[in-house]
Amino acid sequence: MLSHEATRAKAISREFGKRALDVAISVLAIVVLAPVFMVVWIAIHLDSPGPAVFRQRRIGRDEKPFNCFKFRTLRHNADENVHREAIRRAWAKEPLSNDPDAPYKLTDDPRVTRVGGWLRRTSLDELPQLLNVLRGEMSIVGPRPAIPYELEHFLDWHHKRHIVKPGITGICQVRGRGRVCPEVMLEMDVEYAMNWTLWTDLKLIALTFPAVLRGRGAR
Repeated sequence: MLSHEATRAKAISREFGKRALDVAISVLAIVVLAPVFMVVWIAIHLDSPGPAVFRQRRIGRDEKPFNCFKFRTLRHNADENVHREAIRRAWAKEPLSNDPDAPYKLTDDPRVTRVGGWLRRTSLDELPQLLNVLRGEMSIVGPRPAIPYELEHFLDWHHKRHIVKPGITGICQVRGRGRVCPEVMLEMDVEYAMNWTLWTDLKLIALTFPAVLRGRGAR
């Protein structure tokens, strides 16, 4: 068995490797995708009034709140209670749409703008979170950052997902997205948080691209 010191050194090394991967990928992605950022920014402004990027309070590692950046996909000052109610229904295992690929997504949400619908289908609305990665608040791979009121539905063991940083992509985005209920998604999150490796992260990053291109469960 490894000594306590060896185990701790291994954990530190693993964390350092994950952070190095996060910084390298986020910097490269921001540089390469700069034209995409500009096109999306302009499209949002032309489509509806309001800021192109908005900040939303989310739950990070060790349940510390932070401001998560996203491209705006909803009408400015949209009613938050619509999503609160959708979360309640999803936890009750009530389908939110008739789409077999996204039963637990609000596919007919009237708050979503025309450009916002396209951003959601392509997952481009998540691109500003690369800034959260650079700031150390998120990782490229990890559980999706929860909204504070979502924690009202968590069981005690669900909070284990917060021992790691939230991510832009992760096991749920590859395997589940809007096709599985919240409880199953949290099981996947806890599985990842308890067992992640750099090799797991690299595989999930690679699998994210075909998952996004298929677009199943992302609407």
